[in-house]
Amino acid sequence: MGSVLAVVLAGGKGSRLEPLTRDRAKPAVPFGGAYRIIDFTLSNCLNSGLRKILVLTQYKAMSLDRHINLGWRGYLCRELGEFIDVVPPQQRIDENWYQGTADAVYQNIYTLEKERPEYVIVLAGDHIYKMDYMHLVSAHREQQADVTVAALRVRANESRHFGVMQTQRDGKIVGFQEKPAVPKTIPGDQEHILASMGIYVFTARFLFEQLCADATRNHSSHDFGKDILPTVIETHRVWSFPFHDENRKRDAYWRDVGTLDAYYEANMDLVSVNPELNMYDERWPIRTYLPNVPPPKFVFAEEGANPRRGQALDSIVCAGSIVSGGGVARSILGTNCRVNSFAKVEDSILFEGVDIGRHAKVRRAIIDKGVHIPPGVEIGYDHEHDRARGFTVSEGGVIVIAKADGIEHFLEAEQIVS
Repeated sequence: MGSVLAVVLAGGKGSRLEPLTRDRAKPAVPFGGAYRIIDFTLSNCLNSGLRKILVLTQYKAMSLDRHINLGWRGYLCRELGEFIDVVPPQQRIDENWYQGTADAVYQNIYTLEKERPEYVIVLAGDHIYKMDYMHLVSAHREQQADVTVAALRVRANESRHFGVMQTQRDGKIVGFQEKPAVPKTIPGDQEHILASMGIYVFTARFLFEQLCADATRNHSSHDFGKDILPTVIETHRVWSFPFHDENRKRDAYWRDVGTLDAYYEANMDLVSVNPELNMYDERWPIRTYLPNVPPPKFVFAEEGANPRRGQALDSIVCAGSIVSGGGVARSILGTNCRVNSFAKVEDSILFEGVDIGRHAKVRRAIIDKGVHIPPGVEIGYDHEHDRARGFTVSEGGVIVIAKADGIEHFLEAEQIVS
């Protein structure tokens, strides 16, 4: 894998995850309590033996850049030719921001060529999955392909979110549709399509040639799925690679957490008794930045008719958090959270530093970093009331409270009126 350069695309707006992406890039959104979304792609890189990584950023990249500096630079040795570099738009070629996925790579073609890789693997930084990229690169070499596309079987009614491939029995791609409303299904299986995961392995010289050619096309959107792949399928060796999950489950686990409900459900998967995504697999660790904070703490175990009991059931509670006489069920608490006496948190996700006041009740909610829920307030029990407060309510009925919502002032005023 020493001849492979990884390029992680981490510059999308993530507008469907608003308000969680109001102040941060989508790959920097917390996930599973202790992690950020991008940690899964970067962990896959390290676990696969990739040691040369470029992370291309664009929108609201400050927290993402800080996270990588704190948590990831220590794993690689620059003196040995290893690196993970965050690369913002440099306008080296023109004065435009990235126009598409292919254009993002094209605008950094000088940096790629400088490393003289034999192969370039292009990855998305905003998906949740485990994958050994070494198998993908090996298949690319064996087929002597120009480009290899990682493929996943998904339900046909989700085709509008994917590039859809048609392949021969040997895996050669013979057709490609970008997010079609009426897709071509897998032969013999009308319920499923063969979808592109947005993961590509290119022979480096071929990639550079195609990027330069695409840059000259005035009507191109400069996107790998929309423009690059359709133009090379008939003239070059373009192959698919079936995705194999490192958890070795029957169906591969891969989640695009691009909407609030998809993000919520993927997090809630983790608190089930036997989650599909195994976060405790020592053979495939998910790395991240871990702050220097004390262990989680649970206090008060009173008995009686109305006991004050600090407990968490079917939940993930991260370091530094204190459940002080409150109850937590089927929830995820990030670092340094606090649930105070007689408070109740159910089916919710609390980011770092969230404080739940005494007697407060929170249900089916995502609460952003540092938000304080005042005593006695109820969140998630009356959606119309939550909307009137200015909170986001997803299509699936999940309440989202952002850092910038000014909830403390609003809810404290509400308490005074009541």
